Amino acid sequence: MKDKRVLFVSSEVVPYLPENDISTLSFEAPKMINSTGGQTRIFMPRFGNINERRHQLHEVIRLSGLNLVVNDLDMPLIIKVASIPKERMQVYFIDNEDYFKRKAMYSDEDGELFEDNDERCIFFAKGVIETVKKLNWAPDIIHVNGWMASLLPLYLKNYYGNEPLFKGSKIVTSIYKNNFEGKLDDSMYKKVMFDGIDDDKVEQIKTPNYNNLIKLSVMYSDGVIIGSEKIPDELDDFIKKFKKPKLKYHSLEEFTQAYQDFYLKDILNEEID
Repeated sequence: MKDKRVLFVSSEVVPYLPENDISTLSFEAPKMINSTGGQTRIFMPRFGNINERRHQLHEVIRLSGLNLVVNDLDMPLIIKVASIPKERMQVYFIDNEDYFKRKAMYSDEDGELFEDNDERCIFFAKGVIETVKKLNWAPDIIHVNGWMASLLPLYLKNYYGNEPLFKGSKIVTSIYKNNFEGKLDDSMYKKVMFDGIDDDKVEQIKTPNYNNLIKLSVMYSDGVIIGSEKIPDELDDFIKKFKKPKLKYHSLEEFTQAYQDFYLKDILNEEID
């Protein structure tokens, strides 16, 4: 992966949040890229249960201050950054007082999904892209992990379709067992259409449940990685319909070479030894 740039956009990353398939791979995969001579940037939401003092998060003033429009509302974008101890990896946190200050990630104390999770998805996707534009850092690969990041491929291919910085970028979506029960706000697709994205592009999320969000991400990706040993049957059947490169599940003990080969050969179409 020497000199390759890989942007990781993840719902969760260790050590900032508890270990699961998403958070662990969102740490281990960038670490592998760095160890093989590549460059990485990691983006995640700044959920309120992340301890800023312990993890030494600090605001980056030059990247903050932009307002993002979500369903006709101007929402201030705050960018914070931290370095993962003992690793040469920076993590950028997308923050907003209204969307991410609460102390829980996706649902309230009764287990009910937050009503604005749909808007948080929109804000996160646009926030990542706008920040990468400010960094002027053109990724070879953008690797999407988790449903909170699932709108990024759609926005990148449509809303930001003419952005030259991403002209050569390829998108990979990992699919995990981590999901949620129920669905997000029924008007989610209308809020996405407010950004000028056509009705036929958002058909998949007119019922905004977990499977449909991940399907939308897959539709606008250039390849798929199975990130959990077992994924929902509906998603497994869905990706079989697409003639896109797919990497089967690999455990942490065996993923390193498989991911490198997939990135280079199947996604970037490069010859490998």
